[in-house]
Amino acid sequence: MKKAVVVYYSWSNGSTKRIAEELGKGIGAEAVRIDTVKPYEGSYDKVVSQGQQEVNRGYKPPIKPLDVDLSSYDVIAVGTPTWWYTMAPAVHTFLDGMDFSGKTVIPFMTNGGWPGQVLKDMKKACPGASFACEMEVRFDSTGGDQMETPENKVAEWIRQVKELLEK
Repeated sequence: MKKAVVVYYSWSNGSTKRIAEELGKGIGAEAVRIDTVKPYEGSYDKVVSQGQQEVNRGYKPPIKPLDVDLSSYDVIAVGTPTWWYTMAPAVHTFLDGMDFSGKTVIPFMTNGGWPGQVLKDMKKACPGASFACEMEVRFDSTGGDQMETPENKVAEWIRQVKELLEK
């Protein structure tokens, strides 16, 4: 059986955290959160504006070291919310610092109806990796925590990831 870990970034209402933890529980893997060195502060609107500026200028915020040795895993699931049609800047920092040679990456993302190019951008940022079981999970467009993707679709995705690990 392949060894897996779930790495994710989540900020506002925890949608990505929710999916990451559900995946981790479903496949028996630890879910590890990416945290920025300097946390985002202020209102939702202020952070959204800051996020837009960061994405537009390609800023990659410093992140705290993860409490896990990723080199010991065969499969790394990476989750991000959509920030201005791409991955959150903290996830970009994480991906840029990794060697994915020989690893299988399971990219997943959450969004409020505007998926953009997140999965494509994630794949581009993981040279040397193979990819499997990518997933987009949609939540309501008001920034709330109401999941619009059917729960059975998420459950089926988790089953496919589990099957991949057993090969």
